[in-house]
Amino acid sequence: MKTSRPNSYPSPVDLPFNRTSLNDGFHPATPDQDPGGYGVWLLLQGMNLLTIDTEQGQKLPEGDSPFLTTTAPPLYIGQWQGQPCRLLHIPNHQELPPQLHRQPLRAKDPKLSVALLSLAGFGQMILHWEQSSKYCGHCGKEMTRLKNEWGKECQTCNNHHFPRIHPCVIGLVIKGDEILLARKAEWDDGRYSLVAGFVEFGECLEEAMARETVEETNIQIKNIRYIGSQSWPFPSQLMCGFVADYAGGEIELNDKELEDAKWCKLDQLPTLPPKRSIARYLIDRARGFMAN
Repeated sequence: MKTSRPNSYPSPVDLPFNRTSLNDGFHPATPDQDPGGYGVWLLLQGMNLLTIDTEQGQKLPEGDSPFLTTTAPPLYIGQWQGQPCRLLHIPNHQELPPQLHRQPLRAKDPKLSVALLSLAGFGQMILHWEQSSKYCGHCGKEMTRLKNEWGKECQTCNNHHFPRIHPCVIGLVIKGDEILLARKAEWDDGRYSLVAGFVEFGECLEEAMARETVEETNIQIKNIRYIGSQSWPFPSQLMCGFVADYAGGEIELNDKELEDAKWCKLDQLPTLPPKRSIARYLIDRARGFMAN
């Protein structure tokens, strides 16, 4: 397992939270395939992974559960480094044993390896699905698991439901030697990123990218080309990354979602997202996209 994060990633596939980043250390499986016996614990408390400090870095606790009582039973999710891995949601108010430490998943510089960060992201998406799939969306009755799948079935109306991954677009817009950056009020002071948003009914990804850019900044774009994607487990998105060229318009904050937007030269960039994000992946390669 990697104990540090690289300064750059070869391709979007290699970004944290994508399965490639698990370095073949994790083999997912469904809860009904639990082999029993001891294993490791993926303990998630809010947006934190609970780990043990070792000389080799942060590790998952092993053996018996560190918590005698929990609000939900543990959930087997596969094999981590050859051991059964069980996911457990820990309520925010619950006190921690002294050997466990919170590792924020969205910290600017987390102490977790890429693989462990990605495993925690995988667990976050499962928890989101578990919490939102207790009852059937058609009739409201409780659902049961489908064998060897993460899907669930309603025994009352026989409808099947499967994990919902929400597609989003995010794009680097280029105008000459400048790129378009945007900022939301709730972000850290001075931090900017790229225009992004959810795909709507009847849209292809390119249409969504063009619409979001106009809605948020009043900027029209052209020559929209897909670069790659990243799983984003906050709570369950798929970020589809694009590069596009400026086609017209002046910046106006139309929908009030943004606090600011501006054109920036590459040698005058503000504070940017962490390198683990596809937003930063696109920004870091802006000069190469300009050359094309």
